Amino acid sequence: MSAGFGARLTEKVAERGALCAGIDPHPGLLEAWGLPVDAGGLERFALTAIEVLAPEVAVVKPQSAFFEAFGAAGISVLARVLEYAREAGTLVLLDVKRGDIGSTMGAYTEAYLGASAALAADAITVSPYLGFGSLTPALKTAEAQGRGVFVLARTSNPESQELQNALLPNGKTVAQSIVDAAGDANSGARPAGHVGVVVGATVPAGELDLGALNGPILAPGFGAQGATVADLRRVFGTDLRNVLPASSRDILRHGPDPVALRDAVRRTRESLNG
Repeated sequence: MSAGFGARLTEKVAERGALCAGIDPHPGLLEAWGLPVDAGGLERFALTAIEVLAPEVAVVKPQSAFFEAFGAAGISVLARVLEYAREAGTLVLLDVKRGDIGSTMGAYTEAYLGASAALAADAITVSPYLGFGSLTPALKTAEAQGRGVFVLARTSNPESQELQNALLPNGKTVAQSIVDAAGDANSGARPAGHVGVVVGATVPAGELDLGALNGPILAPGFGAQGATVADLRRVFGTDLRNVLPASSRDILRHGPDPVALRDAVRRTRESLNG
């Protein structure tokens, strides 16, 4: 890839808008679509979703766990989803939340970000809670391959607050230290760096200083989890221009009818322009 992830993402968002559409084959959604909770139902669900969503949005975000739950057959379906997205010119943020050390982190990196990655994605989510430095293999490989990483910083689940808002000896919260480390990795990149952060759309406004990040912000919690466009503006303020609001089940619940699903993703996308 000739361009860095930050440049490719900026271009795609300018073309299609900032919405990141999740593909979460949750058993409850498969059942709501009238599909069996097995590999066949997963395939019908995921391929219907990607065929409708990919042409409509800048980024799709498959949740790997729901594919992995079906073993090798599920991984095969995930590979087809990734391939279809590439053919549609849509960026794929694979939600895998990998985080480990040394050669193990290197192996995860090669699986998703390497030159011959088996499940190549444009970007992946990673966890820094073994130390931000443990992510170095992923950060370096992503930059070399024109791919990106989104580092968990301040997530929207209630259990996260005790750890992510804990104060370090320098007076910063753990979450702020992660944002700052991501900003250091993006220093000097134009128009934006390849290291993003994950900050929930439902967290209190003003908790984080995102001004020096110079990278994208993935904001889960938009839609079914309760966050609105007004919440996005409240939480992110002037940093909203760098935010990818993520919505999955609030869109996917309109399936399996492709027309209803397409209308839902378009309504959601347009609501962000209001």
